[in-house]
Amino acid sequence: MLKNLFRIFIGLTLFSCGKEAVPKPKGDLRLEYPNPKYLRFNSPCNYSFDYSDYSRVENAKENCWYYINYPKMKAKVFITYFPIKNDFQLHVREVEKMVYEHTIKASSIDTKSFQYPEKKVYGNFYELKGQTASNIQFFVTDSTRHFVTGNLYFNSRPRPDSLAPAIDYVKKDLLHLIDSFEWKK
Repeated sequence: MLKNLFRIFIGLTLFSCGKEAVPKPKGDLRLEYPNPKYLRFNSPCNYSFDYSDYSRVENAKENCWYYINYPKMKAKVFITYFPIKNDFQLHVREVEKMVYEHTIKASSIDTKSFQYPEKKVYGNFYELKGQTASNIQFFVTDSTRHFVTGNLYFNSRPRPDSLAPAIDYVKKDLLHLIDSFEWKK
């Protein structure tokens, strides 16, 4: 009898040595955003576009530069305007330089070119994936007189999984911005 109790005790001791139970970490909230309604922004700087009513357009420090602020997402799209003065290629190279500086952290960079010849709107849209400081960048130009760039930044650590819903929402807004972009005559 004592031998059986000893065997049971040894068996329980061997099988009870496992990993200590650890509580699961808190998960991130599932973020959902409202369907956007678009408002028209008319810049005094020769262009206009639609932006989401979930955001607001604010003046930046420079003339003709703006922020599209998404306060609930802690995100901003920096919009900059440059008149072209025989330096078109310089502006394109500068945008590409800013995009490809992120190759250290980016797992991929998807580039899409767009052109709307009837509106004289041309450019590139860059989606940077991975732990990059900027997730979306683009430029819009008429290729002769005007050049506008946009860069999306979040005021938080670059965690692609957590930011994915917000990035997708802003991406759709920015694609709509580009589709609605027009130069003033």
